[in-house]
Amino acid sequence: MADVKPTVGGAAVSAPNKVKTPADVIVTEKDITDRKYRSLGDINVTVNKTTIFDKDPTPALVEERLKEEGAKLGADAVVLARYGTVGISFMSWGSIDGKGRAVVFE
Repeated sequence: MADVKPTVGGAAVSAPNKVKTPADVIVTEKDITDRKYRSLGDINVTVNKTTIFDKDPTPALVEERLKEEGAKLGADAVVLARYGTVGISFMSWGSIDGKGRAVVFE
């Protein structure tokens, strides 16, 4: 599951310049301060272990999902990435959430 929420004062938009692949997207827990960028929106993802046989959710899998969602928006990076803790629920053998801000460099 993934959803994109607009940052304060605007709607989520995609960068029209170039088609990005997940490998093109940088994910960092910090902000990028040495380059100007424009925010495309906040991304929230969840990685679930739906059966006992699926892989356990990890921060690395969450990072991949953040890269995938960032690439769909045309982002160069996902900054301020945050990872939740693994939890088990009625609907899942385990899940972990992640969030970050998709940005495009100017």
